[in-house]
Order: sequence, then C-alpha cells, then structure tokens
Amino acid sequence: MFNLRHFRNSFQYAWQGLKYVWINEQNFRVQIGIAVLVIISMGLFQVAIWQAIVLIMLILFVLVLEVVNTIFEKMIDILKPRIHSYVEVIKDMMAAAVLLASAGAVIIALLIFVPYLVDLFYGLLYT
Repeated sequence: MFNLRHFRNSFQYAWQGLKYVWINEQNFRVQIGIAVLVIISMGLFQVAIWQAIVLIMLILFVLVLEVVNTIFEKMIDILKPRIHSYVEVIKDMMAAAVLLASAGAVIIALLIFVPYLVDLFYGLLYT
C-alpha cells in the first residue's frame, strides 16, 4: 500500500544526497554551472524541441554519472587500504567514464549550437 510519509521521506533522502554532492564535489558544481549556461542558451537560440530534449538528456546523464562516480569513490575510500591495488584504477576508470560522457556532451552541444551561432554571426554581420 502507498505510504505518503515514506514517499516524502525518500525525496528528503534524495535531496540530502544531492546536497552532499553539491557541497563536497567541485566537479558537480562546475557541471551544474555549465548546465545552466546550456539551458539559458537553449532559450536564447530557441532550439528545436528535439534538440532541447537531447541537451537535457545529456545534462542529466553527465550529472547522474558524476553522482555515481562520487558513490564509487566514497565506497572505495572506506575499503581502500585493506582491499587491493586496483582501488586507484577503479577510481580512475570512474573518472574516465565521467570525462567521456562530458566530452561527448560537449561535442553534441557544439553540433547543435554552432549553426545557431553561425546564423547569429551572419545576422550581425549583414544588418
């Protein structure tokens, strides 16, 4: 049966997790800042709805991956000295996953925004 109090509590726990990542992870704050700039740019350039959907999905993908990266880092930090020499390798691979997702997001964002920027440039040049 649905329990409204448990449902509300789950949102509070999720919010606490986001607060933790915001306070403790500089990369997350940088990524949020970039996400805000992308969202503002989407409004200024009035991108097509499919482009907005792609950009929002990419933003969420990178942010979720950063949270997962933080989870792995914290879990591994608990076990670090006692487990294995692969601990650093695992942390590096998680960071690489975030880097790849971010690089892909930048490339796709450029593919979407460059035509709008070119149109803006030519519009300013020939008016």
